[in-house]
Amino acid sequence: MAEDNKIENGAENLAGKAKEFGGKVTGDSHLEAEGKTDQVKAGIKDKVEDIKGAVSGVTDSLKKD
Repeated sequence: MAEDNKIENGAENLAGKAKEFGGKVTGDSHLEAEGKTDQVKAGIKDKVEDIKGAVSGVTDSLKKD
């Protein structure tokens, strides 16, 4: 499941880059800002997945003890 989320986050990041680029090319500052926002959101979601994985690893190791 975590890998699926990472793939989705990567796709969201890529879409954000495309929006940002499109906004720059067309002079649409709103679209450019929306693209940057999408990239930040994708990055945050990706970090949350990393934290979930780390917490899961810790809880698994505690269960073994």
